This record gives sequence, structure tokens and C-alpha cells, in this order.
Amino acid sequence: MTISVALTWILFLGLFPIAFFWLRRAWRILVKRDFSEVALKRGVSPADPAKYAPYAAAINLVAGGVAVAVILMVVIGGAAYDTWTAIAGSTIWMKFFADFILSRQAHPIWGKKKEPVAPRDRP
Repeated sequence: MTISVALTWILFLGLFPIAFFWLRRAWRILVKRDFSEVALKRGVSPADPAKYAPYAAAINLVAGGVAVAVILMVVIGGAAYDTWTAIAGSTIWMKFFADFILSRQAHPIWGKKKEPVAPRDRP
């Protein structure tokens, strides 16, 4: 067994838990209305997670669906090695990028309202 074959098996077997967690997260957001994992930044939810929930659900649903489709393509034998590895790798990276962009959109750096400073008492 070469290192290439081992990495291929790791990628293929890794698709199972990845797809499960992504589809479970979409289920929690869409059906159970649990927004605790929506657009987290450093473990903190945004001020209004319900606003970003449809986007997070769509990201997870699409990425999980693509992962399941890749698993089925490999099992059925309908995709060449180069094709399914490219689809799987691209899906994983795009999911991470999309989650990162959504979390940064939900937690803006600019435009935060500052609390007014109380005026000093002058004698």
C-alpha cells in the first residue's frame, strides 16, 4: 500500500462523518430551529442568529448533499478517481470558506455602535 492509496482511503472514509455532521447541522437549523451553531466567531453567536440561519442551513445542506453524492458515485463506480477526489476536496474547502465568510458577515468589524460616553462633570 502506497501513501497515495492510504490518503485516498482516508479521504473516502472521511466523507462519511463529514456528510453526517453537515446534514445533521442543516437538520438542526431547518427543522429543530436550533441556531446555536449558526455563524459562530470564536465560539460566540451573532446578535441575531436567526437572520443568518437560512444561509448556514443552505451551506450545510448543499455541502452535505454533495458529499453524499460523491460517496454514492464512488460506491457505484460512476466517477473516475480524479473526478471524485476533486469534487470532494473542493466541497470541503468551499464549505470552510463559506462558513468563514458567513461568520465574518454576522460579526462585522466596522459599523458597530459605540456606547455613548457620559459627559464629565465640570465645576
